[in-house]
Amino acid sequence: MLPFFRKKRDGQPKMEGNESTVSSEELLNETSETETSEKHIHTGLSFHPEWTVSKEDQYSFQFLNMECPDLKPNQISLSGISLQQEKDGTYQVTAFIRSSLNKTIKLHETTLVLLDSSDNVIGRKTTDLEEAGEIPPRSSRPWNITFTEQELFTPEVPEEGWKLAFQLKPSSRKHSLDLQDSWEQSLAEKDKNELQDMVEKLDPPKPGEVNFMGLKAVQKENGDLHVTLLIRNGSTKSITLEQIPLQVEDASGTTIAKGGFTLNDFGVKANTSKPWTFIFPSSMVSEDNLDLSSWKAYPIQKNMTH
Repeated sequence: MLPFFRKKRDGQPKMEGNESTVSSEELLNETSETETSEKHIHTGLSFHPEWTVSKEDQYSFQFLNMECPDLKPNQISLSGISLQQEKDGTYQVTAFIRSSLNKTIKLHETTLVLLDSSDNVIGRKTTDLEEAGEIPPRSSRPWNITFTEQELFTPEVPEEGWKLAFQLKPSSRKHSLDLQDSWEQSLAEKDKNELQDMVEKLDPPKPGEVNFMGLKAVQKENGDLHVTLLIRNGSTKSITLEQIPLQVEDASGTTIAKGGFTLNDFGVKANTSKPWTFIFPSSMVSEDNLDLSSWKAYPIQKNMTH
């Protein structure tokens, strides 16, 4: 059921609720693939393919969408349109689901809270927003959420000034695997699954911690040393690695290789681990007979930007 739009004095529809925004990284562990210099992003109107919308309601949605403030990069927002009581006692909340990302997103099961004008929680429900479909890049999609009497904590539901918001639980999110596109395309599914299982079984990094874990070290016939590390990000934000000076020690504790690596657009998403292979040319390898029965590699220093 589409909302009945309450009108302003000038006859135009008006937004009854306020807006709440969250970081797309916090909600979905997603950011735009390419950086943008834009500070303000307008979201275009998008209807679910199965919605049938009259011309009058299309106009009203378009007008209200233009009333919404621009978003910042990498934001998801809920903008309250209307809140109406139905004949069965339930309340239907209609809101724009808005995304400033440069790519299509899909939401999943999430907990939503209904807040009054003082940000007091007056309702809470868990709903599967996957039903809202794929949200196109930089778009606003109107969607209906029904709150039952049991999901509302007060009989006094305000007509205006309320807010629908995501209830985030970052601590419950599993530490997961993040693969660079080149790895995603070249790795066999079996190898991806093994890496994912390993990442999930390891104790996650401490909150805010970034560390390096050795996976594999092999010296090739030409003398080059290939070292594969798992870069583990325990932060709630993505990190970008630009330059990494690395040092490798063999089983005897002897430094066998040392060198600096420059990385281009190499990011590790929040709360994920990313594998990467660093190749030390034979000229950087200081020993002829390497004992790689055990070894360790670590950055001499880290240069990271958030």
